[in-house]
Amino acid sequence: MNNDQLYLEAKKFFPGGVNSPVRAFKSVGGVPKFFKKAEGAWFVDEEDQKYLDMCMSWGPLILGHAHPDVIKAVTGALSEGLTFGAPSRRENALARKIKSMVPFIEKMRFVSSGTEAVMSAIRVSRGFTGRSKILKFEGCYHGHSDALLVKAGSGLATFGEPSSAGIPNEVSRLTSVLPLDNIEALESFFALHGSELAAAIIEPIPANNGLLLQDLRFLKRLRELCTKYQSVLIFDEVISGFRVSPSGASGLYKIYPDIVTYGKIIGGGMPVGLYGGRSDIMSCVSPDGPVYQAGTLSGNPIAMTAGLATLELLDESLYSTLLKRGAQWSKVFELIPGCRCPHVGSILWPLFQPRVTRSSEIQESSITSFNKLHQGLISHGVYLPPSGYEVTFLSLAHKEPELSFFQDQIKKIISPQGN
Repeated sequence: MNNDQLYLEAKKFFPGGVNSPVRAFKSVGGVPKFFKKAEGAWFVDEEDQKYLDMCMSWGPLILGHAHPDVIKAVTGALSEGLTFGAPSRRENALARKIKSMVPFIEKMRFVSSGTEAVMSAIRVSRGFTGRSKILKFEGCYHGHSDALLVKAGSGLATFGEPSSAGIPNEVSRLTSVLPLDNIEALESFFALHGSELAAAIIEPIPANNGLLLQDLRFLKRLRELCTKYQSVLIFDEVISGFRVSPSGASGLYKIYPDIVTYGKIIGGGMPVGLYGGRSDIMSCVSPDGPVYQAGTLSGNPIAMTAGLATLELLDESLYSTLLKRGAQWSKVFELIPGCRCPHVGSILWPLFQPRVTRSSEIQESSITSFNKLHQGLISHGVYLPPSGYEVTFLSLAHKEPELSFFQDQIKKIISPQGN
């Protein structure tokens, strides 16, 4: 079956024909591509069309698709069993590696997704502090748990409102939402609610609603206020963790949270999440403490193997290489008239307006221009994320031949002939 036929069939089984909304191409138009294999920076759809992948499964594949060392490690582990539901040495090995790269993590717990990691981090923060209220920031995404699918109310002192159907007001009322990059609003909020706040959660590099790079003074002040009011500071590094430096945004900025959440890269392409940090907080998690959290596939041996094989290949030289490539590829995006491409390391975000630091500043005209770019490039064998609000990811497999191909396709779509 071709892509059209597969999509029609998929709509019989899945809401919108997909298992995650952005995959449906509703933002950019057209029919989703159905892929059957991938290697390096490329993948092939069911019609045998080859595409340069600029999405990389939304970030996990920092080495590229099907890296030989990862495939070898996973293949070897498969013969020893898919899952145990019991401890394995592979959990220890991956935890040991993570701790060596991120020394501020004293204890950690593996789960199966970023959403689970964040949900659990919120629960343990409440259990540790004995408080209920949560603070998040507009434009940051933390998965689809009820407590965090919340938008701002009508004013600083108001309660949050659900941003999805199916979330009771009683749940959203415990979460407040502030604008990013606004120290005055931050200080006013803590003066009013700091003593009631269990946790503040933020993406230190917001990259789920555009790439909203923050003034570091804002993050430092958030750290100071959480310390002052004894609220837990949670950094959601599901995207930035092991992506922008060996120790993520925390290490890059030298600003350290009480609890951090990871996902994506630590699974090497397999489903994994993690939350961890201060031992006094993490000791509240069962069976040591009263905060319950469990999972059938937590610490899955195959996922642990893929994650360890990936992290063992990450060193300073790799990040130096990706930093240079991010700058090179962003310059190619900026060959497009009106396009700007802010980037941090190997995370890029093409947009068609001046740089923004808050999601509310994103203009609809920029999204419209991105949609046209997506349509043009996908017809020329380049697969961008199917939403102008999503960022682009590079990998170690995005080398000079891929850069040349990408530049050639950009030149084709901006030429007067457009071919």
